[in-house]
Amino acid sequence: MKKISKIIFNKLFLIFTKVIGKPQLYFKRVGIKVGSNCRIYTSSFGSEPFLITIGNHVTVTSGVSFITHDGSGWLMRDDKGRRYVYQPINIGNHVFIGVNSIIMPGVKIDDEVIVAAGSVVTKSIPSGVVVAGVPAKIIGKYSDIKNKMLDNYISDIDMRALKGTYEERIRKVTTNTYKAYLNDK
Repeated sequence: MKKISKIIFNKLFLIFTKVIGKPQLYFKRVGIKVGSNCRIYTSSFGSEPFLITIGNHVTVTSGVSFITHDGSGWLMRDDKGRRYVYQPINIGNHVFIGVNSIIMPGVKIDDEVIVAAGSVVTKSIPSGVVVAGVPAKIIGKYSDIKNKMLDNYISDIDMRALKGTYEERIRKVTTNTYKAYLNDK
């Protein structure tokens, strides 16, 4: 019952601190180490959030789950009881973790990494790569994506110079093209 009360309190505390714009209070309270200039839109830090470290300039999008233990140890019992294993998660600097990704126990994500939406990260990721898939695999270089975005995406300065409402400004910079169709060749 005490553990349930703590979980409920932590969830309510997270909601409250997000509402007043101070999620860092929640992170500090539960022991997550978070660097500066981070955007964190998830609340799924598992039952051992104090094992999670997040660097500077990191975006963690909605639905991302951090898992710091192997719960299947619950199945393995003998006369000494069930088994436990806990491992930390470390996220470096300049990292983007896409929607609904899962970061498994013992994973270290180095600097300048993009984790595509829906990825399941089961192994540590070296610096300077883009990963995607289940399980996540390296699909490209961070520097290639960075160069493409710097060359082709609208900048802060250019966006602020546009007139109109938010919707009007977004519509001005939205391309009316779609990606090519998948084919089975």
